[in-house]
Amino acid sequence: MGWEPEGADADVLNVEECYGDGEFWVVESNGCVVGTAAYYPIDRAENAVEIRKMYLQSEARGQGLGRFLLNALEAVIIQKGFAEIWIETASVLKEAVILYERSGYEAATGVETERCDRVYVKKLSVLRT
Repeated sequence: MGWEPEGADADVLNVEECYGDGEFWVVESNGCVVGTAAYYPIDRAENAVEIRKMYLQSEARGQGLGRFLLNALEAVIIQKGFAEIWIETASVLKEAVILYERSGYEAATGVETERCDRVYVKKLSVLRT
């Protein structure tokens, strides 16, 4: 997907303001950024967050890092007491779609980002012990 600094990627240019109530993680390898992962609270549902900017450079893929990041995000989100996680993605990101579906995210409706054509939700109440 292309870079949209005035659209879907504007949050990356102002991380502190956009993710002040969430978290934005940067993944480095040998001093180079190879990925990002983030979340912030949203109003789509009560006590919900959206995972955003879950990206890995091609050289960082295929090593389980995406699954590790998703699991780590979920652990933090659960610890903070949120009830739902939402994710928007695009069908062209085939590996991401597979990861989300295999991780228990269910297809939903209501895509809010123009470049995305899929939205998923995971209800966390079933995950709490």
